Amino acid sequence: MTIRALEKVSVGQNGIGAFILQCKRMDIHYCDHSGSSRGMNIFIRSMLQKFAASHPQIEFAVSPRPRKHPVMIGHYINGNQKSICVKNMEPTEILKKAELLRDASGEKIKRVNKSVKSINPSVRGIWSPYHGKGITV
Repeated sequence: MTIRALEKVSVGQNGIGAFILQCKRMDIHYCDHSGSSRGMNIFIRSMLQKFAASHPQIEFAVSPRPRKHPVMIGHYINGNQKSICVKNMEPTEILKKAELLRDASGEKIKRVNKSVKSINPSVRGIWSPYHGKGITV
């Protein structure tokens, strides 16, 4: 007797079959003259090109904002955006913040009551008194 595995059609679930990066655009604002943008200016000149080349699915927009602190804004596919002020940070710290924006989902932080979320909440299924031995009512 040969044993055959059951064939199952794959079901598309978010994050299982293919990974879709949630961050679609990153805006980088800086000032040419302020001291709080010194690290951002170095980051733009030395690290941003390599970071952008390694993430072609993200659109990068760099624009000056005179007399303002440097800011990085991540725009996500769900329509939300997150902004991080990077004033007086070193270029390596700014790179970590850019990676944080890249890896974020764009969802607002909310309290989770259940520790596990699942499509199938119970392995046993929904209990009913009509299943099993056939109780008469």
